[in-house]
Amino acid sequence: MSMDNTENSGKRVAIQGYSGCFHEQAARIFYGKYDGSTPVSVECPTFDDLYRSLDTGRADAAIMAIENTVSGGLLPNFELLRKYNVKIKGEVFLRIQQNLMALPGQKIEDIKEVRTHYMAINQTRPFFQSYPWIRLVESEDTAKSAADVAEQKLQGVGAVASLLAADLYGLEVLKESIETYKQNFTRFLILDDGITVPKEKVDKVSMCFTLPHKSGSLAQILTIMSFYDMNLTRIQSLPIPGKSWQYFFYADIKFDNYLRYSQAISAVRPLMEDLNILGEYEAAL
Repeated sequence: MSMDNTENSGKRVAIQGYSGCFHEQAARIFYGKYDGSTPVSVECPTFDDLYRSLDTGRADAAIMAIENTVSGGLLPNFELLRKYNVKIKGEVFLRIQQNLMALPGQKIEDIKEVRTHYMAINQTRPFFQSYPWIRLVESEDTAKSAADVAEQKLQGVGAVASLLAADLYGLEVLKESIETYKQNFTRFLILDDGITVPKEKVDKVSMCFTLPHKSGSLAQILTIMSFYDMNLTRIQSLPIPGKSWQYFFYADIKFDNYLRYSQAISAVRPLMEDLNILGEYEAAL
């Protein structure tokens, strides 16, 4: 189903979902800024399949959602970052804009059914309260809903998806930005071993670590980080399977000086039982 743009095509980038989804939109933004190319999307049904596509050579790189300003962190994806040895090389913050679309020539009054992913339904339900004759039907993917409407030429059926999906599948946008919360952003991580980020541009790190099971261990780490002017932008804890009340800590840290960052890591490393640098990269914000 993928409708890849081969003009100025870049790397094969694994996306979770179908061509036209928000993962593809974010990938286009990142690589457009990075090298001016349009990546070729490799569709994957699950987040695990992103890594499988890298392992099998099906894709050169991958992009993975990690957190959203409305729904929070995608906890299983933190585990994938720890499990697979593919470093983070960049990030993208994408505003999630949901749009109602249908076959050209139709009006909202003609639409009796709208298909989209359940999260998109949750994000747009108040909009559809003004159109009580429209039935909302859950589907596996926003972009696939758009593709189905286009390929099956479904009259009276709409889809909620990205503007990119409307463009790729030749649908007409009946109403833009129908999501309830306009400040709805998703953060995506770029997993690309082919990118080398110069140290002078590195100002953010993602890491995973464990600590001794004793009082004050985390507070001690955070105090040292603060001393070295490290700005903790996110910390997430997840239980360690088989170890009661012990946790993996996932942290994102921003800094202005790579040398100070290196000194901070040297200072805290002896206090940790395990430290995994998931990626050093240039912050998007």
